[in-house]
Amino acid sequence: MINRDGTSGYEFVLANGMSPEDVVLVHREALRVLRSAIDTAHLDAYSGDVWSREVRHSYERVLSLAQEAVADGSRSRRGDPGMGIDIDVRDDAQFELLLDLAPYTIHAEAWRGDQQVYSAGDTGTSLWISVTPEQRAELLSRLDALGIPPTALTPWVSEADSRFRRLRQWAATELERVMSASRGRA
Repeated sequence: MINRDGTSGYEFVLANGMSPEDVVLVHREALRVLRSAIDTAHLDAYSGDVWSREVRHSYERVLSLAQEAVADGSRSRRGDPGMGIDIDVRDDAQFELLLDLAPYTIHAEAWRGDQQVYSAGDTGTSLWISVTPEQRAELLSRLDALGIPPTALTPWVSEADSRFRRLRQWAATELERVMSASRGRA
């Protein structure tokens, strides 16, 4: 499969109808699989819900990271203190913050160079990932070990792809109609 950026791989989104617990697990396993490929990651320390007790310590820690970045000059004092907080995924403690908060945030993203490989939003209900064939196999294996079926992730189809498919279907129907009509005249 060819991704929208022309590389070989797969793009997936979360399937509808999953339990909130499974959604959290899918986010976390996707990040674990992608970790070695991530160069940069950013997180917004905002959620549409109240941060759960289980992740509140991570929420407080990520806000501290943002404050430390302001203090060392790597982050603007004028910016929103909770938006676009840089996460160093090579640092185990910071990666744990991403694992804890990404399933609940209004926005998190991860990049490999100039290619986005992970996007989460809408307080965890939205997830998009771009994985290599090897990463796909590893992720599906990890999810299976947790009892989550492979249907938890569905292939991402762009709106343009969807319109093209509808147009192609319409054209085939029209061609068949014209061919049938011309056979009736012969």
